[in-house]
Amino acid sequence: MAVLLLAEHDLGALSPAMGRLVSAAARLGGEIDLLVAGQNAALVGEQAARLPGVGRVLTAPGVPMTAETLVPLLERLASNYSHLVAPAATLGRDIMPRLAARLDLMPVTDVVAIHGPDRFDRPIYAGNAIETVHSAQSRQILTLRASAFGPAPLAPPAVAPIEAVEGGPAEPLVQLLATHRTESDRPDLATARIVVSGGVALGSAEGFRLIERLAEKLGAAVGATRAAVDAGYAPNDWQVGQTGKIIAPELYIAIGISGALQHLAGIQGAKTIVAINRDPEAPLMKLADYRLAGDLFDVVPALIEALG
Repeated sequence: MAVLLLAEHDLGALSPAMGRLVSAAARLGGEIDLLVAGQNAALVGEQAARLPGVGRVLTAPGVPMTAETLVPLLERLASNYSHLVAPAATLGRDIMPRLAARLDLMPVTDVVAIHGPDRFDRPIYAGNAIETVHSAQSRQILTLRASAFGPAPLAPPAVAPIEAVEGGPAEPLVQLLATHRTESDRPDLATARIVVSGGVALGSAEGFRLIERLAEKLGAAVGATRAAVDAGYAPNDWQVGQTGKIIAPELYIAIGISGALQHLAGIQGAKTIVAINRDPEAPLMKLADYRLAGDLFDVVPALIEALG
């Protein structure tokens, strides 16, 4: 058996989640190859080669990070692998179902636990239940939730060989024109140990500065509900929930968030939840480990001041 894991990277840096995903993929058995495609593939490939558990790194600098170009490459490489794996993030959710259709296989998505090479856990009903899937296919197509797996164990850096590969359609139907991102020096939301999130109760983008100030004090990532994002109070990449990012921090502080089902589905892996809300009967207040009923515009500034 052998595993091909698609690497996630940005601005020449490998995603912090890849260590978790390599550690998770090791539970499938067999050697793990990491595929690094797109811009800065050679630079990122050198970083990937040092990840413990990686047997080989394949770089494809001439293949843009789009589904239209990556799927043909993965399809060509598929015959060498028993498992084709990607992060359960935007790109993986776009690529792997298409790849499964091309290979006439059933993908198993949003895997949160691996019990063996063909047995996996995944959430259903917005995270209210976990189903165990036994896939008897000869080849597995998987997406893994990085937040569901612990950090990679400490080990000496690897020295995996790096090989270049070519692939993708000669004339892709889709062209990537530009990438727009929100610059931040905060921890990555998907893997942060502490996350401070705000809801629509903050009332404005200016009100959301309270969330950012508290996050700065705690060295935390910033999150938001879908309602807050839709209202324009926070950027899209801060969205936490079923249609946003699925997170599992050690500490989750929810401010002005009632706790819609879709949001709760995104924070089920949180170890400790602190809720601040005016409504003591809000769903998230009942779920939280610690709760404070009060006006967030009084409570949060006082908390920021207390933290110095």
